Amino acid sequence: MRSLLTRVPALLGDPDPALDVRELRGGTKKGVWRLTLAGGSTVVAYLWHPDHDGWPAGSAPADPADPFSHASGPELFAAARAHLVEAGVRVPDLYALDGSGPGTLAVVEDAGPTLEHLLAADPAGAAPVLEHLAGGVRALHARTRPAFGGLARPAAGGSCHGLVLERALTDLEDAARLDARAAAARPRLEEELRARAARVSPRGGGYALVHGELGPDHVLAAPGGQAALIDIEGLMYFDAEWEHVFLRLRFGDLYPRLAVADLDPCRMDLYALALDLSLVAGPLRYLRGPAVRGREEMARIAEYALGRALAPGPGRAGW
Repeated sequence: MRSLLTRVPALLGDPDPALDVRELRGGTKKGVWRLTLAGGSTVVAYLWHPDHDGWPAGSAPADPADPFSHASGPELFAAARAHLVEAGVRVPDLYALDGSGPGTLAVVEDAGPTLEHLLAADPAGAAPVLEHLAGGVRALHARTRPAFGGLARPAAGGSCHGLVLERALTDLEDAARLDARAAAARPRLEEELRARAARVSPRGGGYALVHGELGPDHVLAAPGGQAALIDIEGLMYFDAEWEHVFLRLRFGDLYPRLAVADLDPCRMDLYALALDLSLVAGPLRYLRGPAVRGREEMARIAEYALGRALAPGPGRAGW
């Protein structure tokens, strides 16, 4: 971490070392720090290196065409950023991208506090950011592709809801293996997943560009009331409903400000339960890996999502 004190300023053409470097919350797949430069300005540094990826091997598919693959790395970051800029969606400015090692380092604009922080500290001040985010979500989803999948290439075939069902059954299997309560509920939850999937009608083409984990912690309150998206490496083309079940979960009572018409209620029902199971199994896998960062947060997410999965029902607030 101390090497960042000189490496980051050097990439920016500054001969003086940074005055301070502090690790930021989050960053389970990469290191994230805020640096104060010699002149007093601040920047944020991302570092992709195996030492900063806390997920155990095999915790997600390795196929880059699979939209649920382990989304990490500077190539995905650069590709996602290009897609978002082209769509007119605000992201932090990129100042430098350096692969000379160790690891690949990106230096970006310190665009502001997270929307999560602003909502807690100044709800009225967060209103313009929410409004700008709503426009950004519409712009994001207006970008479509005939086939779903990762940015680099489409999936080999099948359907979004079929892939979600397959993934949810795997998540349920893993959750049942790791938690006795999930094991006891597994037959009922599997039956419910299959019943919800059976109610989904086929959809042909027109898959939206989605962030995938668009919560208030992945949005910065940038100057001028703008919403800047971060943690963008998981960008993919998929059903917009997948984005909206996550938005609804994370924004809770504020979700109506981000909601759109013409979402398929059957897909929303399937994806909501699948998301809960993902948020149980994923953190439980993470907790059994080598990571030291974010363990309390992951345990809290798993417990919350398991409660939702075991007692499903409409109108529950997000965490």
